[in-house]
Amino acid sequence: MMAVAQTDVALDTEFGGRLAVGMDKKIVKGLHVSLAEEVRFDNNFGSLNRLQTTVGVDYKVHPNVKVGIGYAFINGYSASNQAFKNARHRVMADVMGTLRLDDFNLSLKERLQMTHRTGDFNAYQNPANALMLKSRLMVKYKGFDFVKPYAYVEMRNYLNAPVVAAAYDGSNYFTLDDYSETGEAGWFLSGFNGGYVNRWRGSVGIDVKIGWHNTLNFYILGDYVTDKVVDANAEGTKLKSYTREKGFKVWAGAEYEFAF
Repeated sequence: MMAVAQTDVALDTEFGGRLAVGMDKKIVKGLHVSLAEEVRFDNNFGSLNRLQTTVGVDYKVHPNVKVGIGYAFINGYSASNQAFKNARHRVMADVMGTLRLDDFNLSLKERLQMTHRTGDFNAYQNPANALMLKSRLMVKYKGFDFVKPYAYVEMRNYLNAPVVAAAYDGSNYFTLDDYSETGEAGWFLSGFNGGYVNRWRGSVGIDVKIGWHNTLNFYILGDYVTDKVVDANAEGTKLKSYTREKGFKVWAGAEYEFAF
């Protein structure tokens, strides 16, 4: 089997925006339920990116440890088609540990998430259920009464990316196997077990408490993405391209939360 060759594609830097409103309800001590609605804009604020509804439950199992589960309904929007895409469903499981150091809170959050695609899609390019592991390290300053600045870095691992077995001769992808002649686009999708880090994020923000139950959050988020993109025909007989797209996006965000 010959080795895979990828072509790197650099994407233009983009700017986007996120607006969200949510609520957090305390059921009993340590147990909370939450609901949030978010809208995102991209293409330098020129088009709608998605509408997302998220519900969750979290429970503090220890003064320093919290666990949670959640579900998100993602209604993505295609600016080129001017229509909503097939919806995606996401389930999440979280574990977060927090350590208080004087006026600083240091937290580490691990999230395992699965995103299910609906509608028609090319099974040779993407799995039906994409698995991601997100690791976030955050520091928050809590020395002020109503204002809490914070910063974090986050790494996202793609756990079941497509694995392509093919070689690139400068103009075509091919394999030397029992079914392909030299130079033909015979290739193999070996499966969906390719793991790699496909996203790094960094953010700075500030929580502003306005009353007992209301909090505003303002932030800037830098998002560096590396995606391995398989472009194949729907029958899986021709590999058109296998690229690694790299891009940087800056998000400006604002959130409102009502807690009771």
